Amino acid sequence: MRTKCAGVGIGLVLGAVALASPAAAATSGPASDPDIRFSTRHAAPGATVSVSTTACGSETYGKGESEAGGKFHLLPGDRKGVLAGEFRVPSGTETGTYTVTLKCPPRVQVTGTFRVGTGNPSGAVDAGFGADNDNGTQLALGAVLLAGAVAGGVFRMRRRPAAARS
Repeated sequence: MRTKCAGVGIGLVLGAVALASPAAAATSGPASDPDIRFSTRHAAPGATVSVSTTACGSETYGKGESEAGGKFHLLPGDRKGVLAGEFRVPSGTETGTYTVTLKCPPRVQVTGTFRVGTGNPSGAVDAGFGADNDNGTQLALGAVLLAGAVAGGVFRMRRRPAAARS
């Protein structure tokens, strides 16, 4: 009997993990090369965005191009092997995700993304669950887990002998 209860508990945990995996994958947002670093991933129109990369190795010069801010130069940064540059997001830029492409000799090209939004944050704080959190999915998953825990408790209480309940 105890083995059956343990099996039900393990099944509930595995089911919760299986339900959470697609939600986490769906909210991961646009892919960005790990060799690119942005001063901010969320810029307001009119802001200056700094970009740095280690993808160029020992090169001392590179070029960058932002969909939102145009072309810019990459020059040696604050550490060896780092090239850095910056661009300004035009004040009329619409909210959305924009791509930045960095190129350096001989044939190195890396791409990253950043988001342009309003200067005033609204909604939930990004806590690291992806670029665009889906709070409805997270709330539904929490409700399912809570309901499963309650159902498991009720099932266990109903299966206990009457002498053990008092």
